[in-house]
Amino acid sequence: MVAAVTHIIVIGNEKGGSGKSTTSMHVATALARMGHRVGALDLDIRQRSFGRYLENRIYFAQKQGIALPTPRLGALEAADPNDIDPLSRAVAELEAECDFILLDCPGSHTRLSQMAHMLADTLITPMNDSFIDFDLLARVSPEGKVLGPSIYAEMVWNARQTRAAAGAGPIDWLVLRNRLGTQAMHNKRKVGTALTDLSKRIGFRVAPGFAERVIFRELFPRGLTLLDLKDIGTEQLSMSNIAARQELRELISTLKLPGVKVDF
Repeated sequence: MVAAVTHIIVIGNEKGGSGKSTTSMHVATALARMGHRVGALDLDIRQRSFGRYLENRIYFAQKQGIALPTPRLGALEAADPNDIDPLSRAVAELEAECDFILLDCPGSHTRLSQMAHMLADTLITPMNDSFIDFDLLARVSPEGKVLGPSIYAEMVWNARQTRAAAGAGPIDWLVLRNRLGTQAMHNKRKVGTALTDLSKRIGFRVAPGFAERVIFRELFPRGLTLLDLKDIGTEQLSMSNIAARQELRELISTLKLPGVKVDF
């Protein structure tokens, strides 16, 4: 059943290699598997990792003759050369039949990305668990003191202000700590403490994301996710795969999306 108001999820940051496409694919397909109608847009019109991931999924399912719950991939094309807002048109086309629309932003600042953040009901910012990626959120002194928000954090703040002025409601911002080390290392603790402190200052929630796993790289060519393994005949999951499914389950629960009850 389609929700009265479509909920828009944006996956965004301005650094590459943080796991945006993996996060986008697993969140979108998890929601589709739970019976929700999900639309998807890849705003990285050059790289298109998320779009190609979904296209690989469609091709693989057709070739194998199996049914895989799949988000609907929308088209992001200008209606004419003077169309400066193809995003709003693409979102409007998906809103008519979707409970959720997921927008995957490029790892750089673009007008499309800026516009997407203004549409976000939920914003997920994946980051590698290091101070290199922490710089995405805030400027830090050599001693580790937070000096102020980064350009990206300021963009999110401006998006929040624009939404508030338009009466569009708040953005629920979740920072996802990807590639967390398995050991309680000193740097891991320092990053965690800094994120917790910063979250109180600029208003986001912190959640553990996905550990570094070979399985994610292996799934991409076939467009598969962790939740599809049994559909392709994998009866016995490895401990690593089970742990990764639990990470996804915890992420979906932590998102607290409207009408979503985790059942996988």
